[in-house]
Formats: sequence, structure tokens, C-alpha cells
Amino acid sequence: MDYQKIAETILDNIGGKSNIAHLEHCATRLRFTLKDDNLINIAALEKIEGVIGVRQNVQCQIIIGNDVFEVYNEIIKLIGNINENSVNHQPNSKKKISAILLDFLVSIFQPLIPAIAGGGLLKSFVILFAMLGLIDENGSNYKILQLIGSAPLYFLPILVAFTTANKLKANPLVAASAVSALILPDMVALLQKDSSLFSLPLENINYAFQIFPAILTILFYSVVEKFFTKYSFKVIRLFFVPMMSLIITVPVSLLLLGPLGYNAGVIFSKFIIFFYTHFSWITTGLLAAVLPFMVVAGMHKAMLPYAIDAMGKTGCEMLYMPASLAHNIAESGACFGVSIKTKNSKLKSIALSAGLSALFGITEPALYGVTIVNKKILYSVMTAGLIGGAFAGIILLKAFVLVGPGLASMTMYIDKDNAMNIVWAFVTLGISFLVAFILSAILFKDSVEIDDEKLNNNTKNITKDEVIQIRSPIKGKVIPMTEINDNVFSTGIVGQGIGIIPNDGLLKSPCKGVIAMIFHTKHALSIKLNNGADLLFHIGIDTVQLNGDGFETLVNVGDIVDIGDDLIKFDINIIKNKQLDPTVIFLVTNPEDYTISTFNENKQVTNDDTILEIKPKILS
Repeated sequence: MDYQKIAETILDNIGGKSNIAHLEHCATRLRFTLKDDNLINIAALEKIEGVIGVRQNVQCQIIIGNDVFEVYNEIIKLIGNINENSVNHQPNSKKKISAILLDFLVSIFQPLIPAIAGGGLLKSFVILFAMLGLIDENGSNYKILQLIGSAPLYFLPILVAFTTANKLKANPLVAASAVSALILPDMVALLQKDSSLFSLPLENINYAFQIFPAILTILFYSVVEKFFTKYSFKVIRLFFVPMMSLIITVPVSLLLLGPLGYNAGVIFSKFIIFFYTHFSWITTGLLAAVLPFMVVAGMHKAMLPYAIDAMGKTGCEMLYMPASLAHNIAESGACFGVSIKTKNSKLKSIALSAGLSALFGITEPALYGVTIVNKKILYSVMTAGLIGGAFAGIILLKAFVLVGPGLASMTMYIDKDNAMNIVWAFVTLGISFLVAFILSAILFKDSVEIDDEKLNNNTKNITKDEVIQIRSPIKGKVIPMTEINDNVFSTGIVGQGIGIIPNDGLLKSPCKGVIAMIFHTKHALSIKLNNGADLLFHIGIDTVQLNGDGFETLVNVGDIVDIGDDLIKFDINIIKNKQLDPTVIFLVTNPEDYTISTFNENKQVTNDDTILEIKPKILS
């Protein structure tokens, strides 16, 4: 894989280096905070070889998969360390306050995960070795290794100070120094003696493991630093700004911001603990069930502040990690279920690879390659996540490491005070896998597709350089693809095209071609056009659940069709009576080879009106 080419193409389609306000990566995604989101070319990004998918919400998330680190490094080579050198970190386009807040939190907490996960896994393996008699629990080796593993959480305030300062474009080393003052051993001892500062009493708080006091401290510090940078003489700025920032920030933090952040964290934790204590199995099960949507939208990162805070305060986490275990393994089970059921060799390969990846905690290949493109598989994953998550909640499963739960990281559930915790973790894994595997194997059905020999016989006259204008397949109002009320279609995951709100129930062929696929529930079919483009017709949203009721197909797989030929009759009233959306989705599913233009958007059209033009890129 050419990582440099991938990096260059990504930069070309996000507005270039000058449009990047912030860049980071997680296990599978590049996460860009951009100054102007309008410069993103999502369709072009999705066509890049090596890009699994694209999500745009509070950040531009480009899903790469296991090669994300290599692509990230190539981008850094091209742009330099944008997170340090960018003058203006704030995006120019207007965003909701909630979106800005989520972006802020993700930027702070995402970079912390490797250190916290590494330290936590080290501790879990040391405990495992002690349980197996490979290391003496009372010996110095055990104690030193445990201290090494505990360091990231103990010094969490300093790590948070560093990432927060990077996000705010403040000096990260001075910021870390300000927060370090709060956890100095002598400062901790001083706070325990009812000390005062400027005749004002100081609260006895141990700031080790705390995140909220550190965030508030650095928010204040960044304002102070900017003020003194602006108004101090340049000749003394090097030492004067840090000195004044520290001498103001640390006392304010000790007197006000530290206690405020600490008490806010206590209230937040008590709220989560109360809700979990009274509704544990419901909460964990529901979270596991909705995690597919949260991961797709990138909203699962909003759970990090809670999880990191809980781990710092109690040494364990009992909601997000157990729910993630159920969800991740459900994704794996569903993919393996599809792999044994499908006869499509390409899908079988994708499902096997994605299932193995999800088994080890990386779910994006499964989500984007299998789950969200098939509603029955999505329902299988959600059901398995609900059942597995509920079980984890009932037995009060504890996680001791913040890392993507999977087979390789199961030591994160080792509890030296409760040997059954790891056993129950494996039971949760088994339940989630088996339920998803069985449901997907039962519910999944391949689309009926034309065999290659028949398709080749009927497409001998394909002309790769032919420009084709496509008429409307049905009478109705044309809407842009972005207004289709289904995330799978509106975001371009399936292909590029348009939507039509129908006035009648007769779908006609808008072009010449060959019927390549008819879905078994009759609500969808595809046509192979004379220029090689694949055209998908999908009648309604979620109409697969009608199981063919109200649909009548008028052609067969392999038929050659001409403009105006009847394809499918359907009853709009049946669709509407089931409170389903009747919008006809009309997409080119191999858009990477074509330039697709749309016409008559937001207008009423008949079967004689042109709505698409498909032009091979060799002519562009």
C-alpha cells in the first residue's frame, strides 16, 4: 500500500494543510479538526484506496483501519506538526456549542489512551503472572512493575494538562508545570495541615488521578498566558510570561479552580454511580446496543472523560468497557455468521477479515464493511450487544484497563480480589459472539445476483467511454442525496446519486442495460449500464421489513431492458400505512470510475426528465 499517495490524496480533499486546525489518530481513524468543513470532498475521500469510510460531525474522521499509524506518519511528514505550529486552531465555520465541546473533549482525552492502556495492561499481566506463580506478589519486582503501570493514572493531571494545552495552543510544558505544583509531595503534605494562602483557607484535596481540576487550571492558564504574551516586552517574554502565568494560575487553582473541578468530578461520578447502581444491567445493555451508532458517529469518544475519571478514582470501570466488550464481540460474531452464509466470495472475504479484526477489538471494518450496509446484521449486533451487555451489568463486570476490549486484551478483566471477574468476562464474550453469530446466520440472505457468464453474454456491447443521461425512473419530487432519511444512503456509503419522493407506484427503466440483481424482498434491484456503471434502485427506507408485501417485480435477473420498460410495481399506501418512508433511492454504486452530475433537484419530474448524467472519468 502506498501510504504517501494516500496521505497526499487525503490532504488534497480536505482543503490542504492550511485548512487543518488539529490532527490526531486513534486505533483506526485519522481525526481532523478543520477550519472550514465546506472544503471537504467526502465523495473523493471515500474513493481513495485504503480508506474504509468517512464520517463528518464534530471532526472529519477518515477510517483507515490497521494502517492508520503509517498514513498518519506520512501526513505529518507533509504538513509538519500542525498541532504545534498552527497559528489559528479554531475552525472558521460556525458549529454548535455541543459540537465544539465534544471536539474539545475528544482532543484532550484521545491522546491519553495509549499511556493509560499500556500501563493498565502491564498491571493486569503482572497480576496474572502472580496468580500463576511466575512472580512473587510480595517481591520488589512485582511492586516496581505495579508502580510503573500505575504511573500514567497517578500523573493523569499532568498528562491532561499537556493535551489540554496542545488543544488551546498554550505552552504545554509550562501548563504541565502549573498542574504538577498541585501534586508535589510537599504540596500534598501541606494541604493536609489545614494550610492557607493569602489568609484564605485551602481545601485538603489530593489532586493525583484527577482530571477536572487540571482542565479548569489549564483553561485559566491559557487566558493568563495569552494576556501576558500580548502585553509584555518581547525582550523579557521568554521568562516573564511563564513566571507570571505560574504565579497567578497555581494560587487561583489551589483556592478556586482545583476545589471546583474536584467537586464537579465527585458530583459527576456520584450521578453515574447512582444510575448504574440502580439500573446496572439496563444501562450496560442499552449502551452496548447503541454503540454501533455511537462509533459510526464518533460519539463513543464522549464516554472517555467518564471512563478515565472512574478509572482514576476507583481503579476500575464498570459501564463503558463491559458494554464495549459485548458490542465488539457481537460485531465479530455477526461477521463470522455472514461469512458462512453468503455465497458472495468478495463479501465472504470482507466478513472474515472484519470478524477477526472485531474479535481483537477493532470494529470499524466490521461496521462499515458489513453491519451498517445490512439492516438485519445491524439488528443482530444490537440484539447481541443488548443481551451480552445486560449480562455484564447483572454480574457487575469490572474492567481495570482502558483499551478496546477484545480477545487479546482480556487480561483487563483480571481482578486479584475476585477470580470470577475474568470468568464472567469470557462468558460475556461467549454470549455476545454466539447470539450475534446465530442471528446473523439465520437472518442474512444474499441478494440474488446474475452469474458472471450470463452478465458477460448480455453486456458484450458495453462501451466504457459512453456518456449516459439517465431519466427519472418514477414520477415524483427529486431530492438531493444528503436529504435522504437514511444515514447509509445520505452519506454516500453505498454510492452517489439522488432520491425521489414518488407520486405513483411504478418503477420504470430509465436507461438501457441488464438486470444484474433483484433483492429477494423485491424492493430493490440493480442494472448494469452500457458504459459499465452499476445503477441501484431502492424503493423506500426500511421497506425490507415488509418482506415483499406490496411489491411485484416485472423483470428477471439477466433480462435486457430498454428505456421505459416496467421494472417493479409497488403499493405506496402499504408503505405509508406501515409508517415507512417511500422515497426511491437511485444510486451509482461504483462511482469511483465516473463523474456523476445531478439535475432537477427539488423539482417535480416525470419519466421524460433527466436527473443524472454518468460520465466515465477517462473523458473527464
